[in-house]
Amino acid sequence: MTYDILAVIASSALGLLLRFDLSYNSLLHTVGGFLWRDNVWRYTPINVITTVVVFYLFHLYTSLWSYAGAPELSSAVIACLISSVLQALGMFLLHFSMPRSYFFLYAMCLTALVVFSRFFYRIFRTFIQKRTEKARNINVMVIGAGDAGNTLIREMNTSRYIQKNVVCVIDDNKAKTGSYIQGVKVVGSRDDIIECAARFEVDEIIIAMPAAPRSQLKAILDICKETKCELKTLPGIYQLVNGEVGVSQLRKVDVVDLLGREPIEVDLDSIMKYVTGKTILVTGGGGSIGSELCRQIATHKPKLLVIFDIYENSAYDIQQELKVKYPELNLKVLIGSVRNSHRVDDVFRTYRPDIVYHAAAHKHVPLMEDSPNEAIKNNVLGTWKVAQASVENGVEKFVMISTDKAVNPTNIMGASKRICEMIVQSYNHKGKTDFVAVRFGNVLGSNGSVIPLFKKQIEAGGPVTVTHPDIIRYFMTIPEAVSLVLQAGAYAKGGEIFVLDMGEPVKILDLAKNLIRLSGYVPGEDIEIKIIGLRPGEKLYEEMLMKEEGLKETANRLIHIGQPIEFDEEEFYQKLGRLSEESREEHIDVHAWIKDLVPTYHAQAAEERKEA
Repeated sequence: MTYDILAVIASSALGLLLRFDLSYNSLLHTVGGFLWRDNVWRYTPINVITTVVVFYLFHLYTSLWSYAGAPELSSAVIACLISSVLQALGMFLLHFSMPRSYFFLYAMCLTALVVFSRFFYRIFRTFIQKRTEKARNINVMVIGAGDAGNTLIREMNTSRYIQKNVVCVIDDNKAKTGSYIQGVKVVGSRDDIIECAARFEVDEIIIAMPAAPRSQLKAILDICKETKCELKTLPGIYQLVNGEVGVSQLRKVDVVDLLGREPIEVDLDSIMKYVTGKTILVTGGGGSIGSELCRQIATHKPKLLVIFDIYENSAYDIQQELKVKYPELNLKVLIGSVRNSHRVDDVFRTYRPDIVYHAAAHKHVPLMEDSPNEAIKNNVLGTWKVAQASVENGVEKFVMISTDKAVNPTNIMGASKRICEMIVQSYNHKGKTDFVAVRFGNVLGSNGSVIPLFKKQIEAGGPVTVTHPDIIRYFMTIPEAVSLVLQAGAYAKGGEIFVLDMGEPVKILDLAKNLIRLSGYVPGEDIEIKIIGLRPGEKLYEEMLMKEEGLKETANRLIHIGQPIEFDEEEFYQKLGRLSEESREEHIDVHAWIKDLVPTYHAQAAEERKEA
């Protein structure tokens, strides 16, 4: 405020002097010169008071000038113009005669002095940062010269907490090439990325295109991964405002960005009425799929959500998360095993669930090869017990999570899931419960999946281990898979095996190479890729359907129904009882009993172990 008072006095004097080319003698020897000088000083007290009031009303004394931008600049300019107009009006009303050009020159001087004072700190800080940019060792290329790119570059240039130097901008709009954004030049389009990354010695590329379709993003990423730069993407500005993400979530590009398809979106609001007001039980509710099921179910107002899991830590984590996000949710978290008949029966009798999502299972293929009896006891017998309890307690729907590994299985885990599908199919005739299974492939980011493993191996400096150069897998994100599972539950009439469309399969070797490149390394040079051979029971490729199963369409083109394969249920349960006894007695080799139940099972790993 003291500075502004001095600025008003200085502007008053300068405005009059500029009228006479800064010649004080010319002013005094001009007709009326003495009067004009006296009028300025006589009106100065009034001018000071009115100016300070106007500046106060325009928040010029309450703004944080260290973060001043266009809004603060416009406020300062408008306040100065209003102050000048009020001075002219006041002098006219008091009959203080002045040259007309004085008021224009006064406004110009006042505006210059006020704006300079407000923006001097930012100008000085930018100057200091420019002097120290050479000391920064991280050069950044920003892709996208839109609003997101502008915001990002401004913050990187002005924040003292970001020690990075934006050296160039890329944008496909040819009209922007050669122009500057926040002082950084737009040097070309996506075709120039590789050349500019080398020319400007870029260490990191940030993609500031939050609204770009995934197909366009993939095309740009395919170019960027040929550089040795680390890649990151910027979340949408609207996500920052809505609190969905924070600035810390300027994230590394994930492999999901390279799958080349838009995320699957399911209008759950239109189909999830079947869970509203119902008691829902999720077995394995603390796992990757189970916990996401709980999250999505919680948004649709169930009467009661019961989480049942053997692992207390994971159950505790999802319990705390749901309590915070959905404080009104009626939630019960129970610890127990689906292998325990008495515990399962007690849960069903106590809470009387209307809908059961059965996600409890052992899923790691190599581990189950070494512990086949555990796979049978947990996956098969656990499913059997939960299915029996569902029938006895009048459950409306029973939805079991299955896997593509159940099709022509070559491993214990897949064979156990195929037996579970057969249990579900047969139990559909035993009561009023609609029993269905949902079959899908690999889930990105789930516990123990290939992506977290690759990331850990890259962080450790390699090698990244791939079992076979030709191995392929189908991939889907956890939310995508779960939303389709919930929709399949809405379609359930009983006895179906729903097969989810997983899109095009992805080569695991390409996945590893892309993830290495996106981490800023060169495959084979910086990070070694090591082929270690197929693990016990592992296939080169997975199938979603057996030859005997035909596909039937549903209202959702991504969900298909496999035709159930008929089998002798009485004989099946006789053999299943024998398998149950053998597994509980820890029989060394139960592969023959499994083969008897699942004719399509080929126990390659077991035969190799015998030969060894």
